[in-house]
Amino acid sequence: MTEEPSRARDPTRLRVLTVLHTPAMMGGAERVAVDLALSLDRGRFEASVCALKASSALTRANEIQASGLAYAALGANSIRDPRGFAAFVRLLRKERIDIVHAHRWDANLWAALAVPLARVPVLVTHEHTWAYEGERFRVATDRHVIARVASVMACGSENDRRKMIEIEKIPPQRIRVLPNGILPLPPPIGTDIRRALGIRPQVPVVGIVAVARHQKRLDVLVEAIARIQVDIPDVQLVFAGGDGGGGLLAKMEAQAVSMGIRDRVHLLGGRSDISDVLAAIDVACLSSDYEGQPLAVMEYMAAGKPIVCTNVGGLPEMIQNNVEGLLVPRRDPAALAEALKTLLLDRELAESMGAAARARQSRDFSLVAAVARVEALYDEIWDGAAR
Repeated sequence: MTEEPSRARDPTRLRVLTVLHTPAMMGGAERVAVDLALSLDRGRFEASVCALKASSALTRANEIQASGLAYAALGANSIRDPRGFAAFVRLLRKERIDIVHAHRWDANLWAALAVPLARVPVLVTHEHTWAYEGERFRVATDRHVIARVASVMACGSENDRRKMIEIEKIPPQRIRVLPNGILPLPPPIGTDIRRALGIRPQVPVVGIVAVARHQKRLDVLVEAIARIQVDIPDVQLVFAGGDGGGGLLAKMEAQAVSMGIRDRVHLLGGRSDISDVLAAIDVACLSSDYEGQPLAVMEYMAAGKPIVCTNVGGLPEMIQNNVEGLLVPRRDPAALAEALKTLLLDRELAESMGAAARARQSRDFSLVAAVARVEALYDEIWDGAAR
């Protein structure tokens, strides 16, 4: 990290440093963290961003800097990198940060260790998907290190809050639920996805937008499509997203081949024309084993798509069963197939649920609403710290 002179301090604004592993373009938590930092009221908050790991071509570092926010990449090799940690402490001291807002466990841990050394008044730690069952070290550091330093431990859903209380034994008053939010969907750029894939206009299409990770259980979704095609022979599945590791897209393709539906499964890879992708599908889906508050589901809602998803994590707090979509048990391809088939065959019901989803997203899951919640939290805890 290149040392630079400390910025001149504006006494009328609180200095807020967003800390994350790296401002990746693909990760939902990273996207939320950067969007929040970029959207804070600059009349009241002087925002900056710190990445623990060195930036790469797949980050939003240029966007952050172009917006006028200060940005530092520490270049840490791992959570145990002493030089990176020392640079982090120096940064906090030099910039005289008022509020550190750290996102995800590694950043939360570093912040909890560094904040007392740098005498930062307020620390907000933020988990976006709590999935630490069985990970004793993470549970222990949350309870005995992070919780002892953090002014507030934020999470995305009531489900995550409940786990933090019941499993980690975090005092309930220390935890605050901060639902995510997204920017309005970009306008379509005019890509005709169906035509490009050779799918006729009236053919039913199930769509999913996600990074291919084990938690998404794409194998369950492929099996569901195979079941649906018995009653809806021309059903198609469109997957938009990159491979998150482990060759899961190749495994998804191999499964489709083995089930005799390769011609119905379309793997688009990562896309920048997400609005065009969503316009091409009839029903949106997420077949995950666990979730926090996935931004993809908010995008489904913003596009007015009826949704079928598993009844896990924070999803039931986003999608009310039989209102914005249908909820099914996880790892149950038969139930997933039945729910998808219901909405593919009943277009009136699908349109009604899609309209309800759009209204709910606009009200509860917009970036404007998310930023307002975060700014109110900053004001509340700063007032408490100043007393």
